[in-house]
Amino acid sequence: MKKSIIFISAIFLLSFTTKKLVTNTSILIVPESTLIVKGKTNVNKFDCIYNIQKIKNPIPVFFEMKENKMVFENTELVLENDCFDCGNKMINKDFQDLLKSKTHPDIFLKLKELEKLSENDSVYHANLELEIAGKTKDYQIAVVLEQEKDLIVKGILLLNICDFNIEPPKKFLGIITVNEIIEINFQLLITES
Repeated sequence: MKKSIIFISAIFLLSFTTKKLVTNTSILIVPESTLIVKGKTNVNKFDCIYNIQKIKNPIPVFFEMKENKMVFENTELVLENDCFDCGNKMINKDFQDLLKSKTHPDIFLKLKELEKLSENDSVYHANLELEIAGKTKDYQIAVVLEQEKDLIVKGILLLNICDFNIEPPKKFLGIITVNEIIEINFQLLITES
């Protein structure tokens, strides 16, 4: 725990320097973390919960400090599609079909930049590259970093599945349709390995 606090403190202290600092380390995502894909149909809602224990830890992290930004290189979280549980077999199958899991079994989330918004705030801007079903799109989202026992990174990413050439499925002759906007809600507990 002491090592983790020193590591995070050093990153925060260096976040406003103009010197370049290249760092490579590795992190562990603790099993108490959560990652949930939330969606809606015209009649219901669904939550697909990722089994965090299936994440391949440790995750290598490479970054360079550039002014008030951390610029990452080759820092990627790989999520296996079949590790999502949507509550029942039929919804799980539909979700796997939606993600085109037979040809693209993984989701790739690449962290590109992290920028602190203000000196006294725990909110950062994160630039991400997300690949779903073989298509890639860049996103900018706000994330909150908090230090307790572990570093907590939390945020919500809203995305349109049509951006990934995914057609919202229709069931029962089109009576039930899935909304094209989904929400990825995450609270990752991270420790340095």
